[in-house]
Amino acid sequence: MLARLRHEFVPFLLQRWRSLLLLLLGVMAPLLLFTHLAHEIFVEGGFAWDQAVLNWYAAQRTPGLTRAAETLAQVAGVKVLPFITLAIAWLLGSWHEGRGRAHGWFLLLSVLGATLLNVAAKVVFQRPRPDELTAVLAEPGFSFPSGHAMANAAFGMALALVFWRSRAGWPVAAFGLVWAVTVGASRNYLGVHYPSDVLAGMTASVAWVVGLRLLMVRRWPSLRRSPAGQHDTRE
Repeated sequence: MLARLRHEFVPFLLQRWRSLLLLLLGVMAPLLLFTHLAHEIFVEGGFAWDQAVLNWYAAQRTPGLTRAAETLAQVAGVKVLPFITLAIAWLLGSWHEGRGRAHGWFLLLSVLGATLLNVAAKVVFQRPRPDELTAVLAEPGFSFPSGHAMANAAFGMALALVFWRSRAGWPVAAFGLVWAVTVGASRNYLGVHYPSDVLAGMTASVAWVVGLRLLMVRRWPSLRRSPAGQHDTRE
């Protein structure tokens, strides 16, 4: 029995180790961290560092930084980000005779799915936002997890995965990471979300986007290649 299992299981591990590692690090680990954050906040009473970090950001505010954070909130919000996502998805779909169509759908579904998951999570958890007296903006709705952080982490992560096998892989991945972190930090700077809201949104998005790619790549193997085609795909 053991010999048979070893004979069948070892080749499976050798063939699928990359996918299994991606499942472990990209889906399971972020979900565990999200679960830990939710448990600490809603069962154990929250984190002392949440308010401490907000106080630190409040002490760093300047008129110029505040204008930049407010502008970023508009660009990364529901009035602009969906149109940016649609435009990039359309460009991917029409690029090189439609070779990037699956990549376009992956990007679109990543951001849309993260947004819908965020709405559902806020309805479930209903965490109040930080004290409005220390916030730059007054925003409606609940706080956990951060919608801006979740949607833009999904946007940045999906872009990185779309172009990962292309020659532009590293620059796009760096942009996606910097974009997601900057948007998340701006939400704390403005005082409209606790740091744990931002961290929870980002971890949830990583799990969603990586899980979505693992599902879609089985149906569309072209996702393993550059949107520009095989000639642009790195080994």
